[in-house]
Amino acid sequence: MVGADELARSVEALLFLSADPVGADALAEACEVEPAEVTAVLETLRDGYERDGRGLVLRELAGGWSLSSHPDAEPAARRLLARPRTPPLTAAQAETLAIIAYLQPVSRPEIARIRGVGAESAAASLLERGLIEEGGRSQFGAVLYRTTDLFLRLFGLGSLGELPDARAFDPSPELEEELRERLLRAGELRAGVAPAEP
Repeated sequence: MVGADELARSVEALLFLSADPVGADALAEACEVEPAEVTAVLETLRDGYERDGRGLVLRELAGGWSLSSHPDAEPAARRLLARPRTPPLTAAQAETLAIIAYLQPVSRPEIARIRGVGAESAAASLLERGLIEEGGRSQFGAVLYRTTDLFLRLFGLGSLGELPDARAFDPSPELEEELRERLLRAGELRAGVAPAEP
């Protein structure tokens, strides 16, 4: 049997996670309790938000229940949300960041050899975002890149040792072949050997 406090926590969490209003029946099914129990918890939560003067309100609308910000917070919310948002990483940026994360410190020419295309723009964007930084120079004078503390925070990592094990990566046969070819070409370039014709 689920206690009232535990049920209230679960219902509140489910409402927080849902972008759309959720009906009491759906909440009851998810929590494995009777709809009447959920309805009582919803009313208690709504009254608690009102009584405590919280920044959230619980509303019954569109056939369900939804958490939303308090109307008094609207001016502050508009100011916060009017700030320019950082766009998501492009595929090239994500690829470059992954190479740096796993091979750091690594130079831009080496990143380009692994990717098979230039890495100037992607590296510049990652530097600008603060996800990577310069970490010295290679023996040939090329800048070496490494990830920053911001990278760890954004990806929820305590340290680089918490990166997923690359050996657990299970690509499709087509992707595996493409990666194999790119790595072979990069290895041949690194060794100064002319790449074999495909």
